[in-house]
Amino acid sequence: MKFEEILGMAPFSLDEREKERLLTDRLLTLTKLHQENCPEYASMLDSIDFCIDGVKSYKDLPFLPVRLFKELELKSIHQDNIVKTMTSSGTTGQSVSKIYLDRNTASNQQKTMVKIVSEFTGSSRMPMIILDCPSVVKNRAMFSARGAGILGFSIFGAKKIYALDDDMKLDVDGLKEFLERFKGQKILLFGFTFMIWQHFYKELMRLREEGIIFDLSNGILIHGGGWKKLVSEAVSHDEFHRRLKDVCGIEKIHDYYGMVEQTGCIYMECECGHLHASVFSDVITRRPLDFAECEIGEKGIIQVVSTIPESYPGHSLLTEDEGVVLGIDDCPCGRKGKYFKVDGRLKNAEIRGCSDTYATKF
Repeated sequence: MKFEEILGMAPFSLDEREKERLLTDRLLTLTKLHQENCPEYASMLDSIDFCIDGVKSYKDLPFLPVRLFKELELKSIHQDNIVKTMTSSGTTGQSVSKIYLDRNTASNQQKTMVKIVSEFTGSSRMPMIILDCPSVVKNRAMFSARGAGILGFSIFGAKKIYALDDDMKLDVDGLKEFLERFKGQKILLFGFTFMIWQHFYKELMRLREEGIIFDLSNGILIHGGGWKKLVSEAVSHDEFHRRLKDVCGIEKIHDYYGMVEQTGCIYMECECGHLHASVFSDVITRRPLDFAECEIGEKGIIQVVSTIPESYPGHSLLTEDEGVVLGIDDCPCGRKGKYFKVDGRLKNAEIRGCSDTYATKF
């Protein structure tokens, strides 16, 4: 199956049986593609005597530990066809993943993200407040996960402003002018969880004591990048939502789960607080002792599959996160597919989320 066929589908329209057929067909195609074009990937499959002819479901395909992208240069394209190299977040001293993209894979990542996010924000572009600083996106050739996230979500903004300067200080006057200019309109806000808390929420609290209040009740906030630092500060998901609503009136808040190794296939949080897998991707939770698939409601290691990657073998990856599949096709929000929650990093795994790596440096 070609990706263009999948791209024409509504992101949350397939039930479990229909989606399994689609993912199996597409992921078998990608496995063959990478086996033929990535020597390192082919060697790994040979080492386990993998035979693609016996695969009945995408769940039975081999998965690569996501950490491999820090150790090896895995690509299925010629060097001359690389148009962009994306890197993961990492604290000082950590190695980072390098993901090599050709023009087609990069384009499909963007198209996919537009399809998914538009299901939650609507199709119209909005005035946008980026809760970060402009210097993060200056190097366009070597994208960090943080810069890639900002640029990826920026396509949803008609007019954009960075709320923070390069010293991570809130631009109070700029924010006032922007909100006055677009008063009464729906506004999109995007940022990474810890930065929003540290440099936006805390500053809004300080300003409120001085009588300066910002009204963001028309806002839609999308945030991601890890919760580790906020959990250590005893700030839960619900507390994060409650505090932001209290300080600026914003109610529509969507967390998302994603990683640079599978850019485009993000998992958005619905109105019920559940992360959702679209038709473009899926999550499987696996038991750590034998990697068997977990039951619904059972905690396990998160595996992610994506229908997008053609330039590198990133279509089936085992993450270093733990989570729980909560249900399939029956979320009260009405979206079909799996819905799940992420419980955090595996013990002793490196910190890697944009929010968490920044918090560590901070």
